[in-house]
Amino acid sequence: MILLISPKAQPTDVQQLISRLEWMGLKANPVEREGQMSIAVVGGQDKTVDFSQFVNLPFVEKILPLNQPFKMASRQVKSEQTQIPIRGKIIGSRELAVMAGPCSIESEEQLFLIGKAVKENGAHFLRGGAFKPRTSPYSFQGLGEKGLQYLQRVGKELDLITVSEVMDGDQIELVAAYSDVLQIGARNMQNFTLLKKLGSVKNPILLKRGMSATYQDFLMSAEYIISAGNPNVILCERGIRTYETYSRNTLDLAAVPILRELSHLPIIVDPSHGTGIRKMVPPMARAAVAAGADGIMVEIHPNPDKAFSDAEQTLSLEQFQTMMDDLKKIAPIVDREIIQ
Repeated sequence: MILLISPKAQPTDVQQLISRLEWMGLKANPVEREGQMSIAVVGGQDKTVDFSQFVNLPFVEKILPLNQPFKMASRQVKSEQTQIPIRGKIIGSRELAVMAGPCSIESEEQLFLIGKAVKENGAHFLRGGAFKPRTSPYSFQGLGEKGLQYLQRVGKELDLITVSEVMDGDQIELVAAYSDVLQIGARNMQNFTLLKKLGSVKNPILLKRGMSATYQDFLMSAEYIISAGNPNVILCERGIRTYETYSRNTLDLAAVPILRELSHLPIIVDPSHGTGIRKMVPPMARAAVAAGADGIMVEIHPNPDKAFSDAEQTLSLEQFQTMMDDLKKIAPIVDREIIQ
């Protein structure tokens, strides 16, 4: 439920109401809704509470139902778009957030070369995997903490915001110490124990959609993180599994306007995993921007055919430059921009 608060209410009135709700075993989250102070009430027992009693309070103007099972991620709770500030940049703003880098960090030299290409072409986020969840246990699993150290050093030297994946709860503190943004991969989207633990960190969380997840599944996973205390969640559409076998996944670009309608959280699109085919990545990146995405994430490498992982979907640095030139032309048409 959402309790709309009168502008005449005093801070002490609001705090007393929040204390009373929490005493009843509910979570009371003060939010601003369309310029008006409100309290979103969530919790497992909210259906057993007679909320009509609160309308009698002089500073509660109206009670609205929360129709969606995902509550704090819902557009009902927060009508305006969430913007997440990270080291001088804002995800969810007019400026397009472009995240690029290798699937796996292979060496500091490799990462620095990639980072320079990221910087020179107007992107501001350097992504790189140090811990890699691979289908085969015999595939390259990443450099671990050494890779994170490379990522941090290159990020600082080139003034780039860093993104890296967390695979389990024991890695959260380690990855958070080196990386600005923590990525949760598709395989872990419904690892609820991990999601709960992410509520305790301040780093923004890039949450990738599971391979078979519905929009509701996806937003409920975001709800786990938000309800645990971290509101800085970035949704990432990275393709789903369908009956189609030509491409690695089916990139669901309808997710961009649909999630925009359902949720206030920013939305990033990953056309690399969404297609799995190198030549398909640039056109789908262009389509993602045209659809209204807040940013894109792509895999790039100086020599893609020799990349330790995901070689088939990785762009060369020259292909990345061409793609960025195209995006700089498309972005203004949909009221976006890429600032060098």
